This record gives sequence, structure tokens and C-alpha cells, in this order.
Amino acid sequence: MTASTPLRLGYVIFYVEDVAATLRFYTDAFGIAEKFARDEYGELDTGATTLSFVAHSLAHHNLDGVGGFTPVNPSAPPTGASITLITDDVAAATQRAVAAGALPYLEPTVKPWGQTVSYVLDPNGILVEIGTPVGG
Repeated sequence: MTASTPLRLGYVIFYVEDVAATLRFYTDAFGIAEKFARDEYGELDTGATTLSFVAHSLAHHNLDGVGGFTPVNPSAPPTGASITLITDDVAAATQRAVAAGALPYLEPTVKPWGQTVSYVLDPNGILVEIGTPVGG
């Protein structure tokens, strides 16, 4: 029996209506470079774990036969998950995101453990946490 490779987190994928618009938003709002883009799929250059977006049309193709999916809804409260981006200047990053079209959700707040965080909603309704490093 051969030893298997340990699992590691490679991608976090969100299903969105417009992949190109979503990639533009993240580039404008957070300065994250686009890594790869095709019609129904795109990736951002986020380090060891890739942040990706898949068009609803492709998600339907991939998932409808096994139960489908529930799209994020910008008119509803955010789902119970977030993208967390780390910075030393939460206030400036939050202002930049809002100027690029994000909706403020929680203004920069210092948590009891010393981390400063804010939350914004991207145009798809995805919750984005902007925070300082934990313990930093």
C-alpha cells in the first residue's frame, strides 16, 4: 500500500452571476491580481490557497444533477462564511473596498484579543472580513 499525499486547502470557490465583474471588483477593491480567467471561471492570486469564482451557469451544469446549490443573495443577510483578507490598515482597506462598490457591514472594530476587523459585502453579497493578523 502506498502512502497518500496529505490533503491541503487548494481553492475556495464562490458561485457568482458574473465572473468577470467579480474579478474586477476584487482587483479594484483590494488590489488582488487576477491569476486566471475564462468565461465561466476565474482565479485571484491570493497565495497558497486560490480564491476562485464560478459562474452560476457552470455551477448549475456541475451541481444540478446532484441537488443544485443556493446562490448568494445580495438582498439577504450574508451566508455563514466569509473571505478574510489580512492587512495592517483595516480602515484604509475598508474605505478602498467601499469606494470600489462594497457595502459596509461592520465598521473597523478592535476585538478583545487585539485584532482589528471590519466587514463589507461584495456586489454578490459575499461577506468579506478585512482584518489585521491575529496576535499582530
